[in-house]
Amino acid sequence: MNKAITDGIVFMPPAFANGLNVWSSGDGTPGTPTYAGSGTGAFVPADADFAGCLEILKVSTTQRLRYMGQTPLLPGCYLQIKARVKAISGPLPTVRIAGWAGGGGDVQVTGVVEQGPATQLSDYGTVHEITAIVGTGQRPGVDMPWGVQALYGHFGLDIDGANGSVIRVDDIKITDVTSVFLRNLISLVDVRDFGAIGDGVTDDSAAFEAADQAANGRCIFVPEGTYLLAQNTSIASEIDFEGTVTMPDDKMLLLTKNFDLPTYINALGDEMLAFKKAFQALLNNSDHESLDMGGRKVSVTEPIDMAAAVPNRQTGFSTRRIIRNGQFDVKSSSAWDTETFTSVATYNTNDPTRLVNVANVANIPVGSLVQGSGVGREIYVRSKNEGAGEITLNAPLYDAAGTQTFTFVSFKYLLDFSGFSTLRKFGMEQIEFQCNGRSSAIRLAPSGSTFALANCFVSRPKDRGITSIGTGCQGMLIDTCQFQSTEESFNVPDRSSIALNATANDVKLRHNRAVRFRHFAVLGGTNNMILGNHFFQGDGIPQGVRSAGLVMIGTYNSSTISGNYVDNCSILWTNERDANPVYTSGFSFSSMAITDNIFYSSEPAPWFTYLTIRPYGAGHFLNGVIVTGNKFRSTSGGITRAERVDTSFASMNNFAHRNVKFENNTFHGVDQKVANPLRVTHTQGSAAQAWSVQTAGELPFGGFARSCDAVTALGPLRNTFGAVTYATPYVQLEQGASKNEITLRWPSAVRGEVSTLIRMES
Repeated sequence: MNKAITDGIVFMPPAFANGLNVWSSGDGTPGTPTYAGSGTGAFVPADADFAGCLEILKVSTTQRLRYMGQTPLLPGCYLQIKARVKAISGPLPTVRIAGWAGGGGDVQVTGVVEQGPATQLSDYGTVHEITAIVGTGQRPGVDMPWGVQALYGHFGLDIDGANGSVIRVDDIKITDVTSVFLRNLISLVDVRDFGAIGDGVTDDSAAFEAADQAANGRCIFVPEGTYLLAQNTSIASEIDFEGTVTMPDDKMLLLTKNFDLPTYINALGDEMLAFKKAFQALLNNSDHESLDMGGRKVSVTEPIDMAAAVPNRQTGFSTRRIIRNGQFDVKSSSAWDTETFTSVATYNTNDPTRLVNVANVANIPVGSLVQGSGVGREIYVRSKNEGAGEITLNAPLYDAAGTQTFTFVSFKYLLDFSGFSTLRKFGMEQIEFQCNGRSSAIRLAPSGSTFALANCFVSRPKDRGITSIGTGCQGMLIDTCQFQSTEESFNVPDRSSIALNATANDVKLRHNRAVRFRHFAVLGGTNNMILGNHFFQGDGIPQGVRSAGLVMIGTYNSSTISGNYVDNCSILWTNERDANPVYTSGFSFSSMAITDNIFYSSEPAPWFTYLTIRPYGAGHFLNGVIVTGNKFRSTSGGITRAERVDTSFASMNNFAHRNVKFENNTFHGVDQKVANPLRVTHTQGSAAQAWSVQTAGELPFGGFARSCDAVTALGPLRNTFGAVTYATPYVQLEQGASKNEITLRWPSAVRGEVSTLIRMES
């Protein structure tokens, strides 16, 4: 590159023969004295060595010679100033190239080198060539690096030594030598050419952006060194890092052309820091909707506070963003240690999501798991008010009214989004979270919607895979992910880890696989869709305990559980987040569809059931529940039944069930093949006027025989004398001690066989 050729820029000053009135004996700025008529300088038209030259008598400590014209100094451009001199008489002086650096407003740029290397004239009549290179960048071979603030210079010579010497100077030449410093004349733009220092102290932000503006499609090159970017820096060109950058936490590096994690790792030199900066840029750059991790593995030694990485977005972010294609690997560190706090607090059912009068509230971290008497599963600290001594919970407690000592357990998460007030439309794809039994994986923001995790591996989380401490799980989408427990070798009662939980509504869990957690999912909202998942939680203990794979919390649930493989675990439906769990009004346990699933168990205890309803207060009933098309199978030991009501806290009101469909299921290794409506065939061997028809406990969930849809005679009915009798009975419902029988009353004693259709609801 040569600007004189490519851009027609004139760098060369005029020859002395054209007049000395543009040659200053000062610094070259307007108004300084010139050599024209000065008495200390004269033009010599003929010289044995020079065609024409300037003869100077040294009368000052530093005798100066400066061209008064403004020689432009362009970013990325390097100029060589060259002069041939010889001593004529007097003391032999020292001569060097020198200049005056001019900036905007014709103000001198201070703090830059304005003199080149000195040359001592050795004898009289010998021609010495004096040279120096000036440019914007601090490059090897550049004698006067002036940075990007200098716009032009007044160039010439400084003559030092004793006064009285006479020297002659040939015409000064200034040429563009930029090509000497370019590694590739076309493809690279070096940030040092635009004033970057790379000492880790000088702010190189302006130099980086100047290089970006000059790149014009070429690649920016960052050579070895540590470059401080103290300001937000945006680079639209391709960039290649050999050196590294350092930045304050609140300043952003926005790489438009190379927006991927490998580039940020090259830029920052630290994987964790690079990920934080790349995430910061993702939420502040409208040019990219996703961050590609480039298949890189990021070693993580402490929890990554995602909100702290983006200080300007902590109030919330609602534009779609995705992180994809990489791996996080948790390394051993005390930073992952779980913290436990205890505190006395008061709970009032009239304010069901608040603890008041909380002692030492300042010590309790937001996002902590709450434990105590009457506290259900997955209750977390959503926020706190230290001044008021109050904690806001993500859900109510079922039986904690009054004052007690609560325990607050603070798990540590690989990626922690809880510092955002709101996060919407955020997703992660094709990522493996290698928690290695040291950390939990992801903690969601307190509020937000449509968080998505797709085609990811959550491997061996210490306590939790995905945790929602508020409503940041609204509309959450978990698709085709694998959750691998760190407690796989533990017996079921010893496990405590949970793959995921949700508090808000509309969660979709689709085609996931979860291995041997305490629970696969604890869902506290409504309108959930759990489709095509495989979760298994058995162990090697014969007739051992089997925990719930799915915990569905809430009476009006309106959820669909379909096409899943429920392996050595169960589905548990509770109302453990009801501050007043006794039924008073409403739909009660309603609107649940469990269809076309595979339920399997091996060596279970006989009392194990695949479907369990646990009311935490009396008076509840089933209202719009569908259980159809499922396959219930137990091997290496059968079970008594597939479903039950857990009466640990309360029984159900069997007189109130309505709209329950439990049919078209298959049972293998299950003694009682329940159904509703239940078809029962009864054979009466001896003539009787009252026939007692037993259901053998095969109405689901211990239901009463509350209606009979049909009674059909299978063959002739005969009286005491064997004569065929044509008669119709009436039905007495809710018979027997368990109210699960019916009695058929005939007009007269008859015998024969009938088929009945009995229901648990009226």
